[in-house]
Amino acid sequence: MPEVLKAPLVVEFPFTRSLGPVQSAFLTGLRERVVLGVKTADGRTLVPPVEYDPVTAEDLSELVEVAPTGTVTTWAWNHEPRRGQPLDTPFAWVLVQLDGADTALLHALDTPGPDAVRTGMRVRVRWAAVRTGAITDIACFEPYDGDRPETAGHDGRFEDMVTGIVAPARLDYVYSPGRAQSAYINSLSSRRTVGERCPSCRKVYVPPRGACPTCGVATSEQVEVGPSGTVTTYCIVNIKARNLDIEVPYVYGHIALDGADLALHGRIGGIPYDQVRMGLRVEPVWTEGGRYPDHYRPTGEPDAEYDSYKELL
Repeated sequence: MPEVLKAPLVVEFPFTRSLGPVQSAFLTGLRERVVLGVKTADGRTLVPPVEYDPVTAEDLSELVEVAPTGTVTTWAWNHEPRRGQPLDTPFAWVLVQLDGADTALLHALDTPGPDAVRTGMRVRVRWAAVRTGAITDIACFEPYDGDRPETAGHDGRFEDMVTGIVAPARLDYVYSPGRAQSAYINSLSSRRTVGERCPSCRKVYVPPRGACPTCGVATSEQVEVGPSGTVTTYCIVNIKARNLDIEVPYVYGHIALDGADLALHGRIGGIPYDQVRMGLRVEPVWTEGGRYPDHYRPTGEPDAEYDSYKELL
């Protein structure tokens, strides 16, 4: 049996969002070393503040200052911090009910070990040295045995309010394509495209999935398809992707290779983007040393009839 492939993969993108008046005041307050909550009609103070009461769904807008000290309500030990977490040494994730609040805030507690953490322990905010108007302005919490500090009763109005944030999202994982797709990837290295045929419905799936999604039975019979195919549908890309050296606009399409019953996707080149069309006949273009087709280009054949690919849309 051939070796099953695996490779580390990263999915990463910046998530940009605007802030309403409540979240804007909360994050601006953190920048100024002020922790704000929001008051509900029944007198509860919610920290972090939300724009709508989770019980009644009514709008909330009355901001009140709470103390930067509080009590741990529950915790879990993080023995191996990951990229982007608040601390790079082992720490505790804690829910802290700040003095003056009725709900708890999730953050990190800097403490030497799990034996030093307990529910009910007193903690305080450790502010970041450089603050920009983000939850990371609270660097972490730390143990505290002093008195509750007085608050100034801030109303949430500041100069130069924070109105938006950019939160980087990243997922690191190891992907293993499995037996069927490992064979498919290995075949591409010899410039061949190999799918698998369902023993029941006889459809050929490319890329193969190891099982027929319609019949639910395992597939193992390998079938070489292509190399030419038909564009079944497509989209024009107008936004340049990070780390992808392709000038916009360009076209990505679904391509049904000859002999396949499932369309795969690929970039379509060798033709102006506004001349790509459904039914266009294309063939793969390989670069020297490439492990998969760089793109597909027109073969010069007449367009395929719609009836020949309508089931593959």
